[in-house]
Amino acid sequence: MTAIAIIDDLGAILIIAAFYTDSLSLTALLLGAVAIVGLAVVNRLGVRRMAPYVLLGIALWVCVLKSGVHATLAGVVTALAVPLRPGGEAGGEGGGEGEASLLRHVEHALHPWVAYAILPLFAFANAGVSFAGVGLHSFVEPVKLGISLGLFLGKQLGIFGMIWLAIRTGLAPMPDGVSWRQLYGVSLLCGVGFTMSLFVGSLAFEHSSFEAPVRLGVLTGSLASALCGYLLLRFAPLPARAAEDAPPAG
Repeated sequence: MTAIAIIDDLGAILIIAAFYTDSLSLTALLLGAVAIVGLAVVNRLGVRRMAPYVLLGIALWVCVLKSGVHATLAGVVTALAVPLRPGGEAGGEGGGEGEASLLRHVEHALHPWVAYAILPLFAFANAGVSFAGVGLHSFVEPVKLGISLGLFLGKQLGIFGMIWLAIRTGLAPMPDGVSWRQLYGVSLLCGVGFTMSLFVGSLAFEHSSFEAPVRLGVLTGSLASALCGYLLLRFAPLPARAAEDAPPAG
């Protein structure tokens, strides 16, 4: 489910770049391409200090921002360039960190800031629209219903359908100790959307009367997905093999 969530967010970023760009600056795009080449070169040279990646990433962000393409792409490209394999110095620190992965080092260093500051601020900024005037009739408005059903029905049917197809055709094995009901429960949980769903919705219906229905649709669709997914996984029986291997109660 974590892998699906990451791929889903990357897909949303690509959609933003492709469909929510008003005008393009070729000069800024070319300069951004130069920054990307610089990131690739630094990576291939095996540089294990964070400073070059940060400087090139900032330059790339400015170029992408000025190009007209949404600047979130710059962060994705910069992260892809940071080395994952161990080797060299992690962030320029010694003391046993020489063989650490630079990407993991940065991830762990940024995690508290992202989890407790950046992500909550991002979420509140994208959810911070007044719900004044919203009543029971708002729950059956077409925009709200479309978003809710897209998250609740679209996600579970699309994801579970692809899982079923991959397993039935032999493209992927059935996970050990997992039942079809549990796979369906995970597919239900994938319908939980918040930050990127609200972000894309705010861009799609910017400066319109649909801003409140968009947020209402995301919240209700996500709540329904979370509740149904939890209940299904909570009470889904384990397969015979997993039940035999499970530790005794108490």
